[in-house]
Amino acid sequence: MAKTKYTRDEALEYHLNPSPGKLSIQASVAMATQRDLSLAYSPGVAVPVEEIAKNPNAAYDYTTKGNMVAVISNGSAILGMGNLGALASKPVMEGKAALFKRFADVDAIDIELDTEDPEAIIQAVRLMGPSFGGINLEDIKAPECFIIEQTLKEQMDIPVFHDDQHGTAVICAAGLINALKIANKKIEDVRIVLNGAGAAGIACIELLKSMGARPENCIVCDTKGVIYQGRTAGMNQWKSAHAVKTDLRDLADAMAGADVFLGVSAKGAVTAEMVASMAPNPVIFAMANPDPEITPEEAREVRDDVIVATGRSDYPNQVNNVLGFPYLFRGALDIHARAINDEMKIACANALADLARQDVPDEVALAYGKKLSFGPDYIIPTPFDPRLIHVIPPAVAKAGMDTGAARRPIIDMEAYEHDLKARLDPTASILQALYARARREQARILFAEGDDERVVRAAVAFRRAGLGTPVVVGRPEEVAGFLKAAGMPEAIDELEVVNAATIDTLPDYSSALYARLQRKGFDERDCHRLAARDRHVFGALMVARGDVDGMVTGATRKSAHVLNLINHVFDAEPGDGAVGITAVLIGGRVVLIADTLVHEWPDAEDLADIAERAASVARSLGLEPRVAFASFSTFGYPVSERAVKMADATKVLSARDVDFEHDGEMTVDVALNPDVMAHYPFCKLSGPANILVVPARHSASISVKLLQELGGATVIGPILTGIDKPVKLCSTTSTVNDILNMAVMTACKVG
Repeated sequence: MAKTKYTRDEALEYHLNPSPGKLSIQASVAMATQRDLSLAYSPGVAVPVEEIAKNPNAAYDYTTKGNMVAVISNGSAILGMGNLGALASKPVMEGKAALFKRFADVDAIDIELDTEDPEAIIQAVRLMGPSFGGINLEDIKAPECFIIEQTLKEQMDIPVFHDDQHGTAVICAAGLINALKIANKKIEDVRIVLNGAGAAGIACIELLKSMGARPENCIVCDTKGVIYQGRTAGMNQWKSAHAVKTDLRDLADAMAGADVFLGVSAKGAVTAEMVASMAPNPVIFAMANPDPEITPEEAREVRDDVIVATGRSDYPNQVNNVLGFPYLFRGALDIHARAINDEMKIACANALADLARQDVPDEVALAYGKKLSFGPDYIIPTPFDPRLIHVIPPAVAKAGMDTGAARRPIIDMEAYEHDLKARLDPTASILQALYARARREQARILFAEGDDERVVRAAVAFRRAGLGTPVVVGRPEEVAGFLKAAGMPEAIDELEVVNAATIDTLPDYSSALYARLQRKGFDERDCHRLAARDRHVFGALMVARGDVDGMVTGATRKSAHVLNLINHVFDAEPGDGAVGITAVLIGGRVVLIADTLVHEWPDAEDLADIAERAASVARSLGLEPRVAFASFSTFGYPVSERAVKMADATKVLSARDVDFEHDGEMTVDVALNPDVMAHYPFCKLSGPANILVVPARHSASISVKLLQELGGATVIGPILTGIDKPVKLCSTTSTVNDILNMAVMTACKVG
């Protein structure tokens, strides 16, 4: 990911508009009527007050305490800019609060304290304790930060966490776990040199020692050189705790033969000569900001076996605190923790390290503009990995429960993980049930386009998630090449790879196709070529003959072309009952739009058919269908031939005596907005529609693309339904996750 470039004016404009700052407060309950106000404040508020007075833990049930963190600073050490004061730190603290919300759905508020007196800060924060579920200290200089954090931990019964110390330490530890794995070394055996004995450095070395690093193997340096037993210059109690008995006196001496260098110091502190003197397969975490102690390029000029991490986003392996603090607090808050202890931090580090070893989602690769896979240049997950929210907090919460830090343990950890997914991913509530069904079905699903890396990786993900058996159409050597490039060559053994040359039933496929197409202008040779050479037709024949349970395709060719090929095997023409349904997920809502694939210009009977197929898909997804026949006209006004067919479709559907709600024609705002719908009390829908049947394929496509591009909607589909066997089509822009979701729908026979 290239380093973001911007001007001062752009930065100021960003913080000025649309309103000053980066935060706002929005009520989470209705405040529209007098009754609402009576419940929210006087006299209704007296009831939870009485409950909390009787049981203080009830505050977690009746207030925001359980999801509220205070981000507190005095501005004495702002982002490497130094002591600029409390007020100047406010943009940073607002940003930190915004990151809490963005990455872990934690509500946070910034508090800037205008004092450098540690006792005054301790007193202020301690007195604010009842308001919050956790305290995040930020940008407070050392050594005062040590005193403040330690004292508050002793005096408060909620987590107190100085992120400049422990956030850096946790991410550093996660990266080091993987770096040592690649270097084939153990933490208890390696020699570690730390340069920089401030808040972050001390926290890093303390956490690594708690993870197994031997104290005698850990050399800490500051601006005066090695911290050794007997040194008096520039010492304090926190440095003294890490003094070792050694004859080494400066950083260059310490680096000779070292396995690991950790830097939280200054630009240029490490030279090429120092790197050259290190042990084989050295690990360098040059974390000084904004410029590292040594750049990756400089280190690799003298050592081609080095693994390098920095604090910079324009280099691989960024040690970024946003990977830690949101998820640490999320897990701690969800168990109503009394503290964030070392075991919880170690659990966070281990979970991050493990995540970096997994296959990387396409969403992450697209965000960073390059392919990522576990190795020397990818040892730490990226901040935009969507799995962080449901992988890290459960690990933290479990460690908190195991060590007695939890007031309210989580009983159902699987349900907790699903809840975490639902916080930031609107597809989770639907996909959760589908994934469970797919695991029960254990279907054999054909991935027809094994000539595409995305498809191959989706097939592996399908297998590894326990969703069934993936069968890939492709050449084994090409599939193996994709897997090797993705950093998981061993996965070739997990896939069944087939093609026309590897199966004995190709003559049967050709004969069956000829029997179907012989009166449609195809001779035997045509049919053999189609069966042997076109993977879409070959795959459809495998499905039709029962050799697999379903097929997912369409990632490499336009949907209309793929549908035409599938029509050689299945009846998927407009008059055959086939329909394309697209699920749009936006703002916590799910709306199905039809027909997005098959019918170019449906008449009233077709529209009724489409509505029935869409209702079937809705029920497959766990939704109770409410169909609106959408138009630019509402219940007869304005009158138009194009709107009349939508009203006629309603009558056709009513005559069929279907068992789901439907009405129309109506505009989209009437269909989706209950307040607008209320102006039409005769409307037969009991609530907002979750199915929109639109007049034509072009209007369906325009609607979906508009919602996707301008509204940020998540789009699943088109879901092909109404044919004999489960066959689903992806789009050519599908990510690995999109293809995987389509495979799950195929396995579940959605529609």
